Parts: sequence; C-alpha cells; structure tokens
Amino acid sequence: MSHLISARRKGRANSYSVVRLAVAIGLVTSSWAALADDPLSLAEAQRMALERSRQIVAEDAAVSASRDMAVVAGQLPDPVLKAGIDNLPVTGRDRGSVAADFMTMRRIGFSQELTRSDKRLLRSERYARETDKALAEKDVVIAAIERDTAIAWLDRYYALAMAEVVSAQRDQAERELQAAEAAYRGGRGSQADVLAAKGVIVQLDDRHDDAVRRVRGTEITLTRWVGEAGNRPLAGEPAIDTVRLDPVALETQLNHHPEIAALRRQEDIAALDVKLAEANKKSDWSIEVAYQQRGGAYSNMVSVGISVPLQWDQKNRQDRELAAKLATAEQVRAGRDEMLRSHVAETRTMLNEWQTNRDRLARYARELVPLAQERSEAALAAYRGGKSALGEVLAARRNELDVRLSALQLEADTARLWAQLNFLFPTTHGPAPTASIEGIK
Repeated sequence: MSHLISARRKGRANSYSVVRLAVAIGLVTSSWAALADDPLSLAEAQRMALERSRQIVAEDAAVSASRDMAVVAGQLPDPVLKAGIDNLPVTGRDRGSVAADFMTMRRIGFSQELTRSDKRLLRSERYARETDKALAEKDVVIAAIERDTAIAWLDRYYALAMAEVVSAQRDQAERELQAAEAAYRGGRGSQADVLAAKGVIVQLDDRHDDAVRRVRGTEITLTRWVGEAGNRPLAGEPAIDTVRLDPVALETQLNHHPEIAALRRQEDIAALDVKLAEANKKSDWSIEVAYQQRGGAYSNMVSVGISVPLQWDQKNRQDRELAAKLATAEQVRAGRDEMLRSHVAETRTMLNEWQTNRDRLARYARELVPLAQERSEAALAAYRGGKSALGEVLAARRNELDVRLSALQLEADTARLWAQLNFLFPTTHGPAPTASIEGIK
C-alpha cells in the first residue's frame, strides 16, 4: 500500500513539474528567443508605444493640414475666367453669324473677388488656432498612450506576482501532502488529513490556472501597445509612492491639462468666428473686366464692372449669424469650465483613494501579512508537535494565501490609480510639482 501511495505521489509530482515548467515559460515569455531579450521597463514600454502609435501620425497630419490651410485662408480667392458670345442672332438672315450683326460680340474676361484684408487675416488666424488645437489634441493622445501603456505594464507585473505567490503556495502544499502521506503510512496521521491536503492542492491548481489566464490576458494587452516586446520579462519595481501633482495647486495645474488646453484653443477659434461674423457685416466687392470682339466692320470693346452684395436683411442674416457665433463661443467657454470642475473633482477623488490605498498597503505590510505568516508557522509547529490537526495548518495556509493575494490586488489597484494620476500630462512637459503620501494628508 505504501509503495502504491509513494508511486502515485511521485507520478503526480513529476507530472506537475512538467506542467509548471511549461507554465513558467509562458509566464516569462512566449518564445525561447525572447528569454535572451533585456527586461522591459515601464519607461521603455511607453517609449515604444509612442513610436508605434498611428494615432500620433494622424495628429501630426492634422497639424500639418491646419498649417497649410492657414496660408491658404490668407490669400485672395482665385480669379474666374469668363468667355461667351453676347447678342447672337437666332432668326433672320444673320442667324448664327458672329460677325454680321454689329451687336454680336465674342467676349473673354475675368472677375476677381476682393476679399477684405481683415477678413483674410482673421481666417488665416483661425486656422493658426486650429493648429494650436491639433497640437493640444496630440498631447491628449500622448498622455492617453503613456497612461494606457503604464496600466497594461502594471497589470502584467502584478498578474505575474500573483501567479508566483500561488505557485509558491502550491509548492508548500505539495510538501504538506508528502508529510501527511508519510504520517499516514507511519500510523501517526489519518486518511482524512491526506484527502484534505489533496483537496487543497486541487484548489491551488485551479487558482494557478486562473492566475496564468490573467497573465496571458495582460500580456496580450501589453502587446497591443509595444508589439512583440510585450512578451519580454519585466524590469524594475513600479514606484507608486509619488505622483506629478500638487494637491494645493491642483486646479491651476489641471487648467493646463491637455483636454482643457484643447477646449481653450476651441474657445479661441469660437472667438475668431465671432470676429469673422462681425467682419461679414461689411460686403466684399468683386471686379470684372471683359474684352469683346465684334465683326470686322465694327469696333471691339472693353467692359469693366463692379459687384457689391446688398445686405438688405442684416437683422435676419448677418445679425443672426453673429448671435449664433456668440452663443457658440459661450457654449465652448461653459463646456471648458464644466470639464475643468469635473477633472478637479475626479482627480481629487483618485488622490484620496490613492492615499487611502497606500495607508492600507502599509497596514498589510506591517501587520496583516506578517500575522498570517506567523499563524501558518504556528499551526505547522503545533501539527509537527502533535498538538493540532493538519486541517488547522491548511486553513492557516489558505488564510495566508488570501491575505497575500489581497495585498497584491490592492497594490495593483493602487498602481492603476498612480498611472491615471501620474500620466494626466505627457511626461515630456507635465507639471513639475510632486505629491507624496505626506503631501496630500
């Protein structure tokens, strides 16, 4: 009987060793070639994500387009070439002739709209503000890429850490099963202890599979940002104790947030639209010159003309256009103020949650994790001394695992908050002040 138990135990251990080897390879990298790569740091991942982003290419194209349109808008409209035949006879003996009747003329000329210089300047300036807005929107994209890449990197980091904790507990449970089987063979333990230890291993195998699933999912997400480099092992421990924000001057800092800056540029555009609507209350003139050729027996002629739009209903056209642009400007201004208030409130909430989580993490590190570990050690010592059952050891182990995983999950949640707070602005020109835990108490 003891030989059969030993053989089954060895077979199970060997089988699990093979599985763990395959899983370990999957957790670290998806290929043997990647094992030789340097570890991927958070900063490097963000840099690679920015280099790979097609969104930034699109924003650069928008900036280039606005700059070109600023030049176009400052020019006069293209002249219009005109050609035709005037007074062509269609009846009588001269019908269809372009030279028989003295009134028939072949005409060629052009017309030019003389757009007022102040309008052209305003239109050009409007596109210049569109360029500023596109640059602000590019900052929005950069900040979002850095934030989302950081979250993906951190998710993978903590998923790997959780899988490692479960794997370590699985190793410990395997040793406890071996001890239970040895005690059962020696008559010092019960079969219930052996079955309980096996049950714990099965539960840990299930939790380990779930941890591996999470690792693979986070690897896929990170790969979306950095490509195949997402399969590389990760380097460095995230420093989530400080953020690039000053709670005292939070509203002032967030007033320069890329989304607020983009709305402020939109507000500038709306203000220029108001000025353009005011300028449109003054008509633009058009000039036309034509050369008219008649039959050989008659003199050729030149015609010159001027066209001026008659704004006979300004109160229902130009005045209403101006009122609409004023309302749009007020809408943009109110939207910017509301978004700023919303950002301030959301950021303060995240700062408060980040602060609370950091305090809780300190409690886990200082009290909860050491207490759970001491309980496991005490239960194991009592079991070895014959003063308690194996069930108490297994219960203590389960409690320790739960506490460690809870601490890691809390740290992962805190790291996500840190990424959202720390990358509100692009790292290239974010706010200089830094808030620590003490800085926001």
